[in-house]
Amino acid sequence: MDRLTEIELFVRIAELHSMTRAAEVMHVSNSAATRLLAALEKRLGAVLVQRTTRRLSLTEAGAAYLARCKTILADLQEADSAVNAAAPVSAGTLRIAGTLSFCLNHVVPLLREYMRRHPGMSVQVITANRAIDLVDNDIDVAIRTGDTEADSNVTTRGLARTRRILAASPGYLARRGTPHDVEDLLRHDMLLCACSGRHDELAFRRGGETRAVRVSGLLEANDAQVLRAAALDGLGILVQPRYVIHDDIAAGRLVPLLDDWDLPRLQMNIVFQSRRHMPARVRVFIDFLVEHFERMGYEHQWTAFDAPASHRPRPEPLSRGRRHVDNGEMAS
Repeated sequence: MDRLTEIELFVRIAELHSMTRAAEVMHVSNSAATRLLAALEKRLGAVLVQRTTRRLSLTEAGAAYLARCKTILADLQEADSAVNAAAPVSAGTLRIAGTLSFCLNHVVPLLREYMRRHPGMSVQVITANRAIDLVDNDIDVAIRTGDTEADSNVTTRGLARTRRILAASPGYLARRGTPHDVEDLLRHDMLLCACSGRHDELAFRRGGETRAVRVSGLLEANDAQVLRAAALDGLGILVQPRYVIHDDIAAGRLVPLLDDWDLPRLQMNIVFQSRRHMPARVRVFIDFLVEHFERMGYEHQWTAFDAPASHRPRPEPLSRGRRHVDNGEMAS
């Protein structure tokens, strides 16, 4: 075992707060991991990790050493990327992060074609309703929604815009009636995403007119698929990005409501680590995803109106570039 292995193991222990989990990731036994850490601490002449019966934590020296170790490993990865950036993708693992809705609808359906083109590749999909740190979690590509990306260590590439719309099942509307005005929502059962602090405030715009209502949720959930299932079951009116329920609307399972009003739109972005040399597996997948979205015309589909042209709002254009990310599942 060389010094690089010791460093890699130490970083894994620090990230996972567990010797056992770090050993699993490194594909070594617990006893071997213990010996590696002990050898590292002996060589440095310092205790890096405090061990208790319940958890592991870093000492002050360990925290300082961790920062240097991450830099060393990042430099090594950068060197590898510089060599293979222009090379074709032959083998490896691509780690993709996104919400459950996006991964179900727009990652899994593409994997067969992606792997046909690159048979040596494997894919790991990580779903979460929050922003995952790309570096700490070894994420190659993430899909996020929002206006700007606050982290200067990541780069964004615009993927598509999408409207947020209200919709309900025909059964619910037959039972409770169809809302014809924004204020009518106050008398309806709402299915709300509980991922942002102001999820119960809806700001509508139609032409130069703006209206805002504060609704209460019959059901609140932090996953769009839970709200979608509830809406399909006739439980109430949901508010979601159009891409989450586009197929349900096309099939008549859900009916768009108050479509002459527009809610704030969302910009979907591909997010990846800022590097001088992008790994080939990342470059190829980003191009593959962007080309697919352009070919399918998703932005046009997801920003379309069902209301008559005379009643359509005129949305403000969203600029493309580096954006802050709203990580609520409303953007799932």
